[in-house]
Amino acid sequence: MSKCSAGNGPAVRLRVSGLKSSSGNLFVRTYHAKSGDWLKSKRYLTRIDARPRKGSMTVCVPVPRAGNYAIAVQHDANGNREMDFSKDGAGMSNNPKIGSFLGIPRPPSVQKASFSVGNGVKPLAITVRYRD
Repeated sequence: MSKCSAGNGPAVRLRVSGLKSSSGNLFVRTYHAKSGDWLKSKRYLTRIDARPRKGSMTVCVPVPRAGNYAIAVQHDANGNREMDFSKDGAGMSNNPKIGSFLGIPRPPSVQKASFSVGNGVKPLAITVRYRD
């Protein structure tokens, strides 16, 4: 959390809530707020893997410089490092609704998830949602 100490930005102090369990993995990925990067494989800027804590937890997410970003959080509840839509949870910056088509989740646009970070530490909250 040292990067999130006052004056050590730019960074995001991310409060993740709604976690159903402490099992598995929590993946936090930061992207440039560009549609060509958002949720694309290997296009993230930072990836933080953490042990989830049932309920809520705080994660410090460094960003390279002041600018516009978007964050995606995945709770890999069974720890298989894959997205199991029926078991795993997900959330995104600004907590936009995650739609679905024929039961398959459809992520929101990067415009709905983007936020700006200055040279300091930006507080942000994401609620993880599960299918059930």
